[in-house]
Amino acid sequence: MVNGTRRTFLKVSGSLLGGIAVGSSVVAATSTSRFLVDAKMTSRSKVKATDLDVVHDLREIDLLVVDGTKSDVKSLNAKYARDTTYSLNQPLSDQTPISASTTDEPGYDEYQWDKQVQNIPEAHEITRGDGTRVSVIDTGVAAGHPDLEHAVNEDLSRNFTDDDYGAGGPYGGYHGTHVAGIIAANDQNEEGVVGTAPATEIVDCRVFSPESLASFADILAAIVYSVRIDVDVANMSLGAYPVSRKAQGQLYGKMLNRTTTYANSNGTLLVAAAGNDSADLQHDGRICMDFDGDGTEECNPVISLPNEAANVVSVSATGPNGYQWGGEGLDEGFSSPAFYTNYGTNAIDVAAPGGDADLDAIDTDVPWQRDQIYNTLAVPEYADDGTYEGATYDYGWLLGTSMACPQVVGAAALVKSRNPDFNANQVRQTLKNTAETVEEYDKTYYGSGFLNPAAAVDQ
Repeated sequence: MVNGTRRTFLKVSGSLLGGIAVGSSVVAATSTSRFLVDAKMTSRSKVKATDLDVVHDLREIDLLVVDGTKSDVKSLNAKYARDTTYSLNQPLSDQTPISASTTDEPGYDEYQWDKQVQNIPEAHEITRGDGTRVSVIDTGVAAGHPDLEHAVNEDLSRNFTDDDYGAGGPYGGYHGTHVAGIIAANDQNEEGVVGTAPATEIVDCRVFSPESLASFADILAAIVYSVRIDVDVANMSLGAYPVSRKAQGQLYGKMLNRTTTYANSNGTLLVAAAGNDSADLQHDGRICMDFDGDGTEECNPVISLPNEAANVVSVSATGPNGYQWGGEGLDEGFSSPAFYTNYGTNAIDVAAPGGDADLDAIDTDVPWQRDQIYNTLAVPEYADDGTYEGATYDYGWLLGTSMACPQVVGAAALVKSRNPDFNANQVRQTLKNTAETVEEYDKTYYGSGFLNPAAAVDQ
């Protein structure tokens, strides 16, 4: 294996990383007219007496998301903070994944090392995820993709952004469709790829617009909605790091923990990507940067959100180097930590396949992309005036903790299917108890260990 620096890869190949707004290239911007208001400290009658428009009324967590002037918000005499959006600054002009047709070659046998190493066919002998429901809080899921049309519930799917494109399509990009395929791609249509829980139901909760912006408030609303419709597991291959624990970060953390606690206590397990910064989340301490985009550098203690919130399963990524191209054997095994993954003793719950890369192999003749995660794609197409013109369905490779996260979500759906009476804590504990210990590498990358879905359903 030829090692490059982790930061070098983030600079040269940012578009390959599957983490949407997860990584060192996150750019934060505060909204000028959108606010989060703690509804415990005010009343809805007060809000109605102002010119504020209610965007989300999240009664279950005592949160109002409103649009209007700061003076009207201040008149409520409640704690508030401006909403924030996060974008992934992808440095390559070609921001598309690496694609390959599976017309002539079935994807599982040829490319899906991730499903093979997890013994997914063995797990399917016990359950395929029947009777479960999963939400994908992301860029949108293409309900029309041949490997997902069996799984997506378009009636329940929702668009949480302020655009008009709707839900059930890849309107914010290809990312959500790739995530959904890892969870639920059809294993019985004799083409394409295999998902971990192909019999689960997918609900598209879109929080990214075509400009790849995600609102913190929209993410909270998508979580609350997932609980309202009895979702068993919510996939959050998204996040932001580093986020300051001071100023707005305090209210953000309070509202996020209120939301995640509500979800967990009502049976919805939340699973999140740990991030792609190669950062030690256990010992990151204070970081100096411009946290709010105002041009002023500050030095503050930081946190990674939402994966470090209470009641959230935080997933790190693993991957091989040399799969099907590295000579007689792999330079690094399937459970070796991916070079980009965040880690930390108390910050990671479990590790799962997210893909890796040999930096010096990029742009050479070897098929270096095969160390990544191969699954469903839907690339949206827009006219110059913004009109959605459809999507190109395909299959391709991505890597990132975004790809590791849905591996865990799919496994959680299998456990829930096998044990319908399990609550969120029991599902989480089953995954952790059956995870494999990896002796060759530092335990700070693994939490409880390397995901083992076949063992988790055989309890």
